[in-house]
Amino acid sequence: MEGVRVFSPDDWVGSGIDATSYAAMDLKKSLEGLAKHLFGEVEMRWVDTYFPFTNPSFELEIYFKDEWMEVLGCGVTEQEILKRSGRIDSVAWAFGLGLERLAMVLFDIPDIRLFWSTDQRFTSQFSKGQLGVKFKPYSKFPPCYKDMSFWISDSFTENNLCEVVRGIAGDLVEEVKLIDNFTNKKGMTSNCYRIAYRSMERSLTDDEINKLQWDVRKAAEDKLKVTLR
Repeated sequence: MEGVRVFSPDDWVGSGIDATSYAAMDLKKSLEGLAKHLFGEVEMRWVDTYFPFTNPSFELEIYFKDEWMEVLGCGVTEQEILKRSGRIDSVAWAFGLGLERLAMVLFDIPDIRLFWSTDQRFTSQFSKGQLGVKFKPYSKFPPCYKDMSFWISDSFTENNLCEVVRGIAGDLVEEVKLIDNFTNKKGMTSNCYRIAYRSMERSLTDDEINKLQWDVRKAAEDKLKVTLR
């Protein structure tokens, strides 16, 4: 599900704020209303992030099953995109909402990877038109947890880290979670992330998990310019 809204100068002139701030304010107000309509009166928060075609960019998270869950990404559209469309004096915002996230809430599905599963224990639980069905968990193979600590740079974002991890381990990654961070006396900040590896089809071996973790550490150091601890 995607959406775009375009503003002309008449919309923000007189508001007392610049065009980008006006669009960002309208964006958050509109999407908070959408989230309430879809999920009810849930706790929500905005997280600054990075997307290639918007600036500033945000993610909207809701508090679901005692955890924060991302439900959509959005931002103020880059001006170059509008200029190529002939809207030189305009400003716009755009968002994208994954339907899988809606289904996770609607059917109480805990793991987004299940949507790509062909396991009959999952697919047989749902039928067309049955919206009141709640997912019944079935046994899964055990997870393996690996921690990674590093000093972050000013350009570091959690979203970029997740992209690096997913790029290497793919669907074998169940979760990437920040478990600790601190700032030393020199102003340097260290983050510690816990990566949960789990296959939906088999038990993972120590050797392959250690190889994945080594590759993740190397890629994080090279691509994100962080200093491993």
